[in-house]
Amino acid sequence: MDLILWRHAEAEEGGPDLERKLTAKGHKQAARIAEWLLQRLPAKFAVIASPAVRARQTAEALGVAVKIAEKLAPGAAVADILKAADWPDRKGAVVVVGHQPDLGGAAAYLLSGSQAEWTIKKGGLWWVSNRVRNEQAQVVVRAVMAPDFL
Repeated sequence: MDLILWRHAEAEEGGPDLERKLTAKGHKQAARIAEWLLQRLPAKFAVIASPAVRARQTAEALGVAVKIAEKLAPGAAVADILKAADWPDRKGAVVVVGHQPDLGGAAAYLLSGSQAEWTIKKGGLWWVSNRVRNEQAQVVVRAVMAPDFL
């Protein structure tokens, strides 16, 4: 399984949290990362996003159907993120678009096995895969990307 943890791009300040929209810069960030992802993702992949407008707008940059998962709203627990993604059992790839520090915490847990507050830059992502080697499950980092690198 490939799991892409994508933090929403830059959003407006103020207003009700779930209603904040992407800024012009945020739309550019989302478009850059979406273009990069579409060159690398398999033909079929799933996209799951937080109900926050900024997360939905980021996910929509991929140009495919987006499933909204209420449990991915700001403050999502690592267990809820992994459950929404069906980690590690889903076949294929899934892009989860959410928030910080939630996604950074999920990346930390997957890669270190413990709770920690790792940071994912606005619009950035961590791409991890799972595999079994010598009868042991492993998490492999495939990519870490930020929109300002593109």
